[in-house]
Amino acid sequence: MQLAITIVQLLCCLAIVVIVATQSGDVEGINVITGGNDNFMSKSKSRSLDAKLTKATKWVALVFVVLTVVLNCI
Repeated sequence: MQLAITIVQLLCCLAIVVIVATQSGDVEGINVITGGNDNFMSKSKSRSLDAKLTKATKWVALVFVVLTVVLNCI
């Protein structure tokens, strides 16, 4: 059982690395002084590939943390 959880945790770790590496940088989003760039692309960001990758990162990271806690308890 512990070996199976460890293998799934390793796969989650690799998935996080791949997902984060494929995300584009957020250079435009750091316009604190000049204000945000409010155009069509920023409004439809929730349906873009980067938004899906961000959501996937959150879910895979959550699974990774849960698996880490489970392995620590075993």
